Amino acid sequence: MTVTTEARADEFARQTDPYRRELLAHCYRMLGSLHDAEDTVQETYLRAWRGYDGFEGRSSLRTWLYTIATRACLRALETRGRRALPSGLAGPGGDPDAPLAPPLTDVPWLEPFPDAVADPLSGDPAAIAVGRESTRLALVAALQYLPARQRAVLILRDVLRWRAAEVARLLDTTTTAVNSALRRARAQLAELRVDGVDGVGPEPSDAGQRDLLDRYVAAFERADIDGLVRLLARDAVLEMPPHATWFRGAEAIGRFLAPRLGAPGDMLTLPTRANGQPAHAMYNRGLDGVHRAHGLVVLTLAGERIDRLTVFLEPELVRAFGLPAVRAAGATS
Repeated sequence: MTVTTEARADEFARQTDPYRRELLAHCYRMLGSLHDAEDTVQETYLRAWRGYDGFEGRSSLRTWLYTIATRACLRALETRGRRALPSGLAGPGGDPDAPLAPPLTDVPWLEPFPDAVADPLSGDPAAIAVGRESTRLALVAALQYLPARQRAVLILRDVLRWRAAEVARLLDTTTTAVNSALRRARAQLAELRVDGVDGVGPEPSDAGQRDLLDRYVAAFERADIDGLVRLLARDAVLEMPPHATWFRGAEAIGRFLAPRLGAPGDMLTLPTRANGQPAHAMYNRGLDGVHRAHGLVVLTLAGERIDRLTVFLEPELVRAFGLPAVRAAGATS
């Protein structure tokens, strides 16, 4: 019996769609960009569709899709520089009272990644924890320093738990070369003082940290600089791509934010999660009184303090996280 194109397309979608989210997270780890990851997953599915008739099941469908996606990422990285955060480009700013330098629009900045997009459809708690842990901002930023093939080896071996022989087949190399690349990649992460996926557990979500986030939101929306500073670790970091300037130290951060948060109620938030970390969309009140999307802040917590605020000043990111472009009065989620 002849299988129609429509039936074949339905079968392809049924078989491959369950892997789309995890492939998106995989491409994000490789590329450091949600938008580039989305484009690469689209390319992956197009190539998989074209080769579906020739897929003979010599490997699992999941392995086949990851092979296509990884090779697509490696091709993309041949012509792209590493994605960075401001703290990875130069030292901290010296004067928080000075005017902020113009944004650098020609730098390929690291982008945040929505947890809701990364979480597997299966809802398995262990898989969700690993997925979120392996997209932490600090880890993904560190991965950008690795050569593309080392990056692929580390992700395939330490995140996806592929055997060395499987990685060698994908990269058309030897297991000895794979193991050597893995050692070099792990050493580079250690040199950058970033734990690999095996080194850090999931972000705690106890009542103390929920209280910390509540106090942060209250201080931020009230433009309470003293209250914000009290929540920061002594050596906390504030960075704001696409601006290259960044600051270290609670006192410097407070001085920088003081003239920028405006009056109480000028800035409002909505909670979300990014890169396995708490995050908030920010909304700035315009002259017409309407709060419009201003950007997204990803928080790194350390015990009872906030250790880092990574502020992505791109209003479009708010929509990418499934949040409204305008915050209605009284909205909390």
